[in-house]
Amino acid sequence: MVLFSGEYLCKIDAKGRLSLPAKVKANLPVPFQKEVVLRRSTDPCLVVYTQIGFQKLASKVSALNEFDSRQRKLQRSFFGSVSEVSLDSAGRVLVPRKMLEYASLEKEGVIVGLGDRLEIWNPKAYRSVQDED
Repeated sequence: MVLFSGEYLCKIDAKGRLSLPAKVKANLPVPFQKEVVLRRSTDPCLVVYTQIGFQKLASKVSALNEFDSRQRKLQRSFFGSVSEVSLDSAGRVLVPRKMLEYASLEKEGVIVGLGDRLEIWNPKAYRSVQDED
């Protein structure tokens, strides 16, 4: 079982590539160490799933009733906000520009482990959320 924890400050280069910390990369399941799934969160951040973790969640969302307008909207929002990305040889992921803008990510990000997934936050926004907590 994958277990992500801790907080990590990471750099984002001009091309939008974010370096995953070594501890995070070490926790990626062996058959899928080169691929992760990014999704826009309902908070102003991005969520990172392993392929296995995403498939579990996606099967639950897919099982919702497409004839119920609220559930259909949830499906549309969920699947429309997803991007599968590969890690390059340096362990970086290319974050799509649209997602960088959504989370207000520029030169730095904070990666937060949440057990089965990660979040990527703008450092200022993350500090603000921590202050609220």
